[in-house]
Amino acid sequence: MMLVLSIVLGIIPLLGVVWIFVSGMITLAPPSATVDGLFMTLILLSLSLCFLLNAYWEMRDQGMLAFLHKKQADAAPAAKPAAPKVS
Repeated sequence: MMLVLSIVLGIIPLLGVVWIFVSGMITLAPPSATVDGLFMTLILLSLSLCFLLNAYWEMRDQGMLAFLHKKQADAAPAAKPAAPKVS
């Protein structure tokens, strides 16, 4: 449930950024932006980053992203046996 909530709350601010571009607070041609549009975009992108990073961590902890870390597991060297202590 937490994973779904994090994904939804990560996507909603991205829709807000799209709305800022659609409403004209930031335009690409000709390049112009209002201070409100710039700061609101930064705030919304930061919120989205936090929630999507949380979703990534949740998916990693649940093992959903094992295919991303497969090369790291293969490249890890085998543990060497401990040498006997000399008295």
